[in-house]
Amino acid sequence: MSHLFDPYKIGDLELANRIAIAPMCQYSAEEGSATDWHMIHLGHMALSGAGLLIIEATAVSAEGRISPADLGLYSDANEAALARVLGAVRKYSPIAVAMQLGHAGRKASSQAPWDGGAQIRPDQPTGWQTVAPSNVPHSASEAPPVALDKNGLRKVREDFVAAARRAARLGIDGIEVHGAHGYLLHQFLSPIANHRTDEYGGSLENRMRFPLEVFEAVREAFPADKPVWMRVSATDWVPDGWDIDGTLALSHALKARGCAAVHVSTGGVSPQQAIKIGPGYQVPYAQRVKAEVGLPTMAVGLITEPEQAESIIANQEADVISIARAMLYDPRWPWHAAAKLGAQVNAPKQYWRSQPRGLEHLFFDMKHGQR
Repeated sequence: MSHLFDPYKIGDLELANRIAIAPMCQYSAEEGSATDWHMIHLGHMALSGAGLLIIEATAVSAEGRISPADLGLYSDANEAALARVLGAVRKYSPIAVAMQLGHAGRKASSQAPWDGGAQIRPDQPTGWQTVAPSNVPHSASEAPPVALDKNGLRKVREDFVAAARRAARLGIDGIEVHGAHGYLLHQFLSPIANHRTDEYGGSLENRMRFPLEVFEAVREAFPADKPVWMRVSATDWVPDGWDIDGTLALSHALKARGCAAVHVSTGGVSPQQAIKIGPGYQVPYAQRVKAEVGLPTMAVGLITEPEQAESIIANQEADVISIARAMLYDPRWPWHAAAKLGAQVNAPKQYWRSQPRGLEHLFFDMKHGQR
């Protein structure tokens, strides 16, 4: 019996198995609105057999986008475009669909990775002025952000709330608040980016204040029977930066505020980071959050083999395995994992004829109640 393919619940959200598709930016939106690319991409991912699909980082405001081509949920047009895509996903797949809501802060106004990823300066045609906890740029060569004042902080909170309400109207099953990878909420957490001297800077308690305020606002704005959780970077990989001790303190505070899970990643706040990469290199951080805080955790980062994922779940190092680039490379990763681990996986009947000989019972159709 495969532990990876056991059902699981995040809050009241039922997952068919422990495999989540991590949010991955596509840099293919138009003025924040999903395009035909998202129809193809998310439709493809929805037929993968995973238990959870987390839509890419979705900006709560135009200035919160990472790039001019980032997905957003800040306008009626954005909402309508996503409704079209989600309508197709729900018609053909039973997969649970969550959305990652975020604000890029000082890492906004950037080129897509395949165009180099560099900052687009505010005086360039497609660029805009970025904001952050402090007017400290991500790298010395970049234009500095504007430090958010009280009105700016209020606007960001309100933008998160408005996006959460739009997500609720879209029928999204869960929200992941993006507090990782060097984006705005992570910038508040990390002393590398947060040089404030008011109640939002300095001590650990103060640096956690704004991310917790945003989480509370989103939790209140989203239906109570649907889960809200946060993605965090457990360490900056930089001396004197954000670290696992801060992550544990934040996770305890999130738990007290009704957080359903923690999605544990690392890095992103500084170009000086020295990441020690290897298979499952971020899993120990998820394991510590799970063991010391008692919240469900999602583990991510060079988890590429079914046996590796199975071991992580079986050894209770994490509760859900989050797959990103490996899923792009092999969009049927859950099918192949189920075949290796002797499990079954949801698949549409249109694809049943692809079952290899000897694996005729690999597929079931959860949407139509057939096993």
